[in-house]
Amino acid sequence: MSPAKGSHGLDNYAFTIDGQFCDIPDTKRKGEEAIDEDTNKLVYCVTDVPPWYLCIILGVQHCLTAFGGIVAIPLILAQGLCLQHDGLTQSHLISTIFFVSGICTLLQVTFGVRLPILQGGTFTLLAPSMAMLSMPEWTCPAWTQNATLVNTSSPEFIEVWQSRLRALQGSIMVGSLFQVFVGFSGLIGLFMRFIGPLTIAPTISLIGLSLYDSAGSSAGSHWGISAMTTVLIIIFSQYLRHIPVPFPAYNRDKKLHTCHIYVFQILPVLLGLMLSWLICYILTVYDVFPSEPDKYGYLARTDVKGDVMAQAPWLTFPYPGQWGLPTVTLAGVFGILAGVISSMIESVGDYHACARLSGAPPPPKHAINRGIGIEGLGSLLAGAWGTGNGTTSYSENVGALGITKVGSRMVIIAGGFLMIIMGVFGKVGAIFSTLPSPVVGGMFMVMFGVICAAGVSNLQYTDMNSSRNIFIFGFSMFSGLVIPNWIIKNPRAIATGVVELDQVLQVLLTTSMFVGGFFGFILDNTIPGSKQERGILAWNKVHNEDSTNTLENSEVYNLPFGISSYLSNFPWIRYVPFCPSGRMSSLHECKGDASSLKPKQANGHAEMITVGVAL
Repeated sequence: MSPAKGSHGLDNYAFTIDGQFCDIPDTKRKGEEAIDEDTNKLVYCVTDVPPWYLCIILGVQHCLTAFGGIVAIPLILAQGLCLQHDGLTQSHLISTIFFVSGICTLLQVTFGVRLPILQGGTFTLLAPSMAMLSMPEWTCPAWTQNATLVNTSSPEFIEVWQSRLRALQGSIMVGSLFQVFVGFSGLIGLFMRFIGPLTIAPTISLIGLSLYDSAGSSAGSHWGISAMTTVLIIIFSQYLRHIPVPFPAYNRDKKLHTCHIYVFQILPVLLGLMLSWLICYILTVYDVFPSEPDKYGYLARTDVKGDVMAQAPWLTFPYPGQWGLPTVTLAGVFGILAGVISSMIESVGDYHACARLSGAPPPPKHAINRGIGIEGLGSLLAGAWGTGNGTTSYSENVGALGITKVGSRMVIIAGGFLMIIMGVFGKVGAIFSTLPSPVVGGMFMVMFGVICAAGVSNLQYTDMNSSRNIFIFGFSMFSGLVIPNWIIKNPRAIATGVVELDQVLQVLLTTSMFVGGFFGFILDNTIPGSKQERGILAWNKVHNEDSTNTLENSEVYNLPFGISSYLSNFPWIRYVPFCPSGRMSSLHECKGDASSLKPKQANGHAEMITVGVAL
C-alpha cells in the first residue's frame, strides 16, 4: 500500500489493493479548494463483487461505523430494565443485538430492497420503549438502584428485569407486524403522500431531545471524564478527519511501503471511547477515583462491574425466547407503532440516498415495499430474540458508501456475517458492557446531539421565511417537550375510567416524538400552504431524483436465485406490490453520476480505494 502520486491535497490520499502506486487525476483550483473531477466515480457499483479480502476489510469498517448506535441502545435500555448494576446481562443484550442486526442485514440485502444498506437497532423505538418502562407499574424497585443490594443471580432480580423485557418484546413483535403489512401491501406510498419535512423534522429531533435525561444521568456521574470523552470524539471526527495516518505495508513484491489511511474518519467514536476508557483504567489502578459506591466519581472506575469479562462465556448463541415467553400490552403496542411509522419514513429516504451513492437507479415501488416489509420482519425477529429494540436502515453507513466509493452489496453481506460472529463471541459484548458510565455519557452527548440536528436538517427543503412553517415547527417542537414533561410529573392526571385507555394515553403522551410528530402532521396537512412552501416539491425531488446511469432495475432490485425469472411467467405477479412486474432487462455499463463504476484494471487489481467514514 502506498500514498497516491500526483495528489494535491489530503483528501486525495488513497491506497491500492496490491500496494502499487496509482495516479489520481489532476484537480482544478477554485479559491483554496481543490475539486477532484472524479469524486463521483465509483470503484465498484452495487452489482459488482470485489475481491474477498476487500469485502472483509470494508465490511469491518461498516461494522465499526454502526458500532456506536448498536452498543448505545442496550446501554440506554439497561436503565429502564433495572439493569444498571448487572454488567453480565448487559453484555448478553449487546451480543444479541449484534447477532440479530447481522441476520437482518443479510435478509435486507438478499431479499429486501437489495441495496448495500446495513441494518441495526433503531432510536425511533427507543423513545416509546423508555416511555413504556417509565409507567408507574414498571418503575424499578428502589433496591435495584443500589449496587450493594443487587444480587444479579437471585430469582427476584431476574424476574424484575425479565418481566419488563418480555413486555417490551411482545409490544415490538406486534408493532412490527404493522410494518410488515404496510410494506408488503404497498401502503407505504400512501403514507409518504401525506408526510413531509414539517412532520419528519420535529419527530426525529425530539428523539434526540427526549433522551437528554439518559445522557445527563450518565455524564453526571463524573463530568470531567464525560467532557473528556466528548471532546476527544469531536476532535477525532471534526478536526482530524482529513488527516491521514501513515502505516507500514508490504506490496506483492514484499517491498516495504507507506500507506495513508483516514483512521480518525473511520473510528472517531471507538477511538474516543477507548482512550477515555484507558485513562479511567489508569486512574482506577492508582485509586484516584473513590472506592466508596456513594461517593461522586465512583462510577468512573473500571472495576465497578466486577469480573464481567471473566464471567462472560467465550461463545454464546442467542435464540428466540431466551428471556421467556413475550407478553403484550396495549399501551406498549401503540407506543411502538409511533416509532415504527417514523422508522419507515426514515428508511425510504435512506433507500434513495443509498441508490444514488451505490450507482443504482432509483428504487422502484416494489423494491421499497419489499424493503419496508423486510425491515418489519427484522423488527419481529429482534423482538423474538429479545434485543429490546427493532431494526432499521443505518444512515451513517449509507454515508460511508460515498466516501469509500465502493457500493457493492457484497461488502454489506460481509459486514452482516461479521456482526453475527461478534454476537456469537460473548466476550465482545462483555467488553462494551464494562464501559464506565461517564464515558458512555460523553458518547451520548455527541450522538443524541447529532440525531437532533439530523431532524432539524429536514427543514432545508421548506421555506423557513414562511410564518406558517415557523409556527408549525415551533409549536410541534415545544408541544413535544411540554406535554410529555407535564404527564411524567403528573402520572395520575390521566383517568378516563378505562385502565387500558389510560395506559395507552400515558405512553403516547410521554413519547415526545409522537406528540411533536402528531402536531406536525395535523398542522402541515390542514393549514393552507403550497407544496413549494411546505417543501413537498423539493422533498419529492430528492427522494425520486432520476439517475442518468443505465444500470437496469432488474439487475439490482429483482429477487435473487432466479426467483424473479420464475415468477415472471405468471401474469398475476404484476399485481403483487412487492414483486417486479416481470419485465426483464439486461445489465449495461454504469454511467452518469456513478460513471466509470467498473474500475480501471492494473495487473488484475482495482485501481483505487479511498478509506474513510464520517461520524
